Amino acid sequence: MLRKYWIVVFVLINCFFVCNAWGAEQDSANQFAERIQKRYEKIKTFQAEFTQELTNVASGEVDKRKGQIWFKQPSQVRWETLEPEKELLVVGPEFAWDYIADEELALKYDVATLFNSKTILRFISGQARLNDDFIVKTDWQGSEAVKTRWGKGCIVLQLIPKEAEPGLVMAYIGVEPDTGILRKVMIVDFYGNGNEVQLNDIKLNIDFPTSMFSFFPPEGTTIEDNTQGF
Repeated sequence: MLRKYWIVVFVLINCFFVCNAWGAEQDSANQFAERIQKRYEKIKTFQAEFTQELTNVASGEVDKRKGQIWFKQPSQVRWETLEPEKELLVVGPEFAWDYIADEELALKYDVATLFNSKTILRFISGQARLNDDFIVKTDWQGSEAVKTRWGKGCIVLQLIPKEAEPGLVMAYIGVEPDTGILRKVMIVDFYGNGNEVQLNDIKLNIDFPTSMFSFFPPEGTTIEDNTQGF
């Protein structure tokens, strides 16, 4: 289900912000990954607009979406898709909600269950580290194709999970060399399907009302409770 992809993407967005430039060329992939991790731990909040492309390899179909995302430490997220259909993902201190207004459906998850999974969801709670959970590369077979697609203005890293899961067998991140800010993320699943997100108009460390990370299903909404696990 495409809704499952949402959870993976927003975590990558939250984990890989950096505000330092790439620096000297002799920096290894692992050194850069460590710098990314340390910078992420200092970020209190961020807001950004996003464009998302979900590619189905079998059918060749590409699902394009646009919206906004807000993040607040510790581990609170509001991901709002505005086009072509409205969908809202809210992660609070205890529960995560995926709300589809047109279907009058709200999916409820336990945050602790999400973070205890072996996916990179654990990054958002500070329970995982790039170098511990991934093989990080700056050059690999086929790297030029990714770099060409994203343009020469990005430093591109490949992340290979040491314990792959069906929803995540490989990931790529693109970072601005001058500002060190993450701009692009792509996740590839077991079937070769791609989930690509580009961030724009990024604002760091601004104030949000706590209410943004709470969700109360409207009257008449069907609630699918997944708090006992998947």
